[in-house]
Amino acid sequence: MDFFGLILWPIKWAIEAILVGFHSLFTALGLQSEAGLTWVLSIAGLVVVVRAALIPLFVRQIKSQRKMLEIAPDLKKIQDKYKGKRDQFSREAMSRETMALYGKHKTSPFASCLPILVQMPIFFGLFSVLNNSFNGLTGVGLLNEQLSQEFGRATLFGIAPLGATMVNNDGNFWVIVIAAILIVLMTASQFITQLQIMSKNQSAEMKASPMYRQQRILLYVLPVVFLFSGIAFPLGVMFYWFVSNIWTMVQQFIVIRNMPTPGSEAALAREARLAKKRQKKGIVDEEIEGTVIEEPKKTQRQQPVGKNRAKKKGGR
Repeated sequence: MDFFGLILWPIKWAIEAILVGFHSLFTALGLQSEAGLTWVLSIAGLVVVVRAALIPLFVRQIKSQRKMLEIAPDLKKIQDKYKGKRDQFSREAMSRETMALYGKHKTSPFASCLPILVQMPIFFGLFSVLNNSFNGLTGVGLLNEQLSQEFGRATLFGIAPLGATMVNNDGNFWVIVIAAILIVLMTASQFITQLQIMSKNQSAEMKASPMYRQQRILLYVLPVVFLFSGIAFPLGVMFYWFVSNIWTMVQQFIVIRNMPTPGSEAALAREARLAKKRQKKGIVDEEIEGTVIEEPKKTQRQQPVGKNRAKKKGGR
C-alpha cells in the first residue's frame, strides 16, 4: 500500500461503513440488494451524513465571513498604507500587519474554504471505493466481496454503471450522455450557489474590498474546474458531488434568508419582511383594541306562578 492509499484507508473504511449501513436499511425496506437505485440512494445517504457532520464547520465559516466583513475597513487601510511600495521590507511589513489583524480578530480568509477542503479526501475516497468495486476488488472494510461486486455492477437508470467515466466507459454511449448532464448540473448548481452569495449577501464595504474581486474571479473559475475535472470522475462520484451541491445551495439559501450579512441586499430584504409582519400585527392589535365588547343585557327574572294563583287570575 502506497502513502496516498495509507492516508485514504480510514476514510475509505468510513465511507464503506456508511454505504453498507444505508444499503442494509434500503434492502430492509424492500429494495433489491443489487439494484442500482439502492446504491444510488446509499450514496445520497452518504451525502446527508457527511454534510450534517460538516454543519459545525459551516457555522464557523459564517462567523469567519462576518469577522472578515468587520475588519474589511482596517484591512483596506493597511493595503492603502503600502500601496505602490514594491520593496521587500514593505511587503514583509504589510504581511505582518495583515496577519496581526487576523490574529487579533481570530479569523482567516482560509476559514471559508474549510468545508470544501474537508470534503476533498471524501471525494477521493469514494472515487477509490467505486474504482475498486468497478474492477472487481473487495473493499477495505464492510464492503465484502458480494457487496463490492453489486456496487461495481450498479447502474444509473439501468444503463450507465456508477463506476464508469467519460474516458473509461467500454463504449457505452449512455455513460457519456449522463456524465455530460451531471457535469452541467454540477457546474450550474455551484455557479448559482456562489452567485447568490455575491449578489445578495455582500455589503457595500465588502464589495469594495479586494476579497470581493477574488470571489468574483472564483465565481467563473470554479465551474470551469468542475467542468474539466468531471470528465475523469466516475458517475457515482459526480452524483455525490451534485447532491452535495444541492445541499449547499439549500443551506446557503436558508442562511442568507434568516442570517444575512449586515448591510447586504439580503439583510434589507429581511428587514422589509419583518417590518411588513410588524405592520400586519399592529393592524390586528388596533382592530382588537378598537373592538367594543358589549356586556350581556341583564333580564329580570320571572317569578314562578302557582296553580291556584293562576286560576284566580284567569277567573277575574
